[in-house]
Amino acid sequence: MSRIAVTITTPDGLCSATLHTPLSAGPAVILYTDAAGVRETFAVMADRLCALGYTVLLPDGYYRTPYAPFDVATVFSVPAERERLTTLSRSVTAEMAVRDTGAYLDFLAGRPDVAGSTAGAVGYCLGGRFSLWAAAHHPSRVAAAASFHGGNLAAADDPASPHLVAGQIRGALHVAAARNDNAFPADQHDRLRTALVAAGVRHTLETYQAEHGFAVPDNPTYDQPAEERHWAALKQLFAENLPRA
Repeated sequence: MSRIAVTITTPDGLCSATLHTPLSAGPAVILYTDAAGVRETFAVMADRLCALGYTVLLPDGYYRTPYAPFDVATVFSVPAERERLTTLSRSVTAEMAVRDTGAYLDFLAGRPDVAGSTAGAVGYCLGGRFSLWAAAHHPSRVAAAASFHGGNLAAADDPASPHLVAGQIRGALHVAAARNDNAFPADQHDRLRTALVAAGVRHTLETYQAEHGFAVPDNPTYDQPAEERHWAALKQLFAENLPRA
């Protein structure tokens, strides 16, 4: 297993990323970070997914805007840092994310360390939206997608909300919400479920009894039992839906 620094050409520029490769070629998975961006915690998570036999791409979704790294332990308690994080996260539109995902998939399709013709996607917090957009806008290429403590997945006033494109999804979804999550409240939960059922999407939609950020070890709200539950769900989702040939 190894980490390789790579650069991906997108329609908007050059995106830095790491590619985590198993000992033999495995199905591709794109890992979308939370709002605080790429950091060692996510590289370790990509390594763990890679150890299950997947070739994992961890891209810097903020490559268009140079930024100083965030201290996840304090970013939400320091007003200026919270505002900087909010501004940066809102700078990546749905259209940008969909274009980027197309470039990531093209990159992965040309790699000898990738097996199979379809990919998986998994995202956390902000990345949960990216993962569902990937499944909806690249339906023939993304066979399985997961969102963990994802936010704004079915906002009524958002014309780019993932639930509005549920009818385009052909792969399987796993959506695990956090309890008492203002970013994904009960009305959004119901709205997403209704959209997925109406579209006939194969899916699991559940709420973990843990706080937003439960699956990411450097988050103040990290919850180890919930993290392990998330790994078990992710392992099952990808094993059942990502062929190796």
